[in-house]
Amino acid sequence: MSEEFRALERPQAERKKDFILMATVSSFEGLGHPTKSELRQFAELFSPLFQASSEEAKRDAVAALSQCETVPRAVASFVASQPIAIAAPFLTSSPCLDDDLLIMVARTQGPAHARAIVRRENLSPAVIDALVSLRHSERTDGGRARPPQKPKAEKPPIAAPLAVSAAPQSAPAVPVQQSAGISLVSTRTADDRDENLRDRLKRLARHIHRPAADRLGMRTITPVQEALLVRFARTREPHHFATTLADALSASRWLSERIMLDVSGRQLAVTLTGVGMGHEDAISVLTLLYPHLSRKAGGVLRAEALLTELDPQECHDRVEAWRRADSYTFQHEQQDNTATTARRAPAR
Repeated sequence: MSEEFRALERPQAERKKDFILMATVSSFEGLGHPTKSELRQFAELFSPLFQASSEEAKRDAVAALSQCETVPRAVASFVASQPIAIAAPFLTSSPCLDDDLLIMVARTQGPAHARAIVRRENLSPAVIDALVSLRHSERTDGGRARPPQKPKAEKPPIAAPLAVSAAPQSAPAVPVQQSAGISLVSTRTADDRDENLRDRLKRLARHIHRPAADRLGMRTITPVQEALLVRFARTREPHHFATTLADALSASRWLSERIMLDVSGRQLAVTLTGVGMGHEDAISVLTLLYPHLSRKAGGVLRAEALLTELDPQECHDRVEAWRRADSYTFQHEQQDNTATTARRAPAR
């Protein structure tokens, strides 16, 4: 409530500019697939409105833009180059930032922007290498800034020439060798840290872009369920096939039947890919249940072409969304049926 009163205390012109900025961003969010003309118009309007608005409105606008799939490149570069307090959510989660733009921002805007980029879920190897090399260059520059401190150790001989003349000429070489050894050790330590960081980032990248065979934490069909699905597809037993599929999904039979009713076979292909069914067995099931997928197009079975274009992670996410919706619907239907039965039961 106090924040609302503070907003009312601001000058009317400033509040109006904030309102226009948010209205412009909201209108752009409502465009599912903006045309080139709409992208150009938004890019022309956004920058002057953004610069004339308050800090709070800027943060709200950037937070909204960070959820947009498509943002004009000029706007994306402009927002990503703002102070980190404003640009952080955009750098961390915006799907419209490509590798070139991320690398450019990391190299030109400083460590705070680079740390925000590191928090992104999916980083390509190119961006990871750029971040590591940027960190290495910062450490190298830091190491080069230290040598000017050496003349401080050489000042005593200049201030006491008698001590220098009395001492052997080889004596000043000792502190120089010691400082060189310290510098060499520190350089090796920094290189070791950089190498460890590089290995850690590459391990993280391999975890994010894991192979299809790695299904840790993902719903996976058992060998028995897979064999049963192939058998029931071969023997043309859709009733048993639907029951086994519902068991593999831990869902209701209604969901498995709805998946099978898609005559194109795409929903079943998404489901089989999402639960990790073997490629050959999935092709066999699809060609047996949907004869049109057994034909060839360009020398390749349509079922194989359909499975090849599917992404396992996206299929898994879609199947889980179906399961959540099915669980919600089925649970409510069970509750309604139980309540109806209880009402119809005669009172004792």
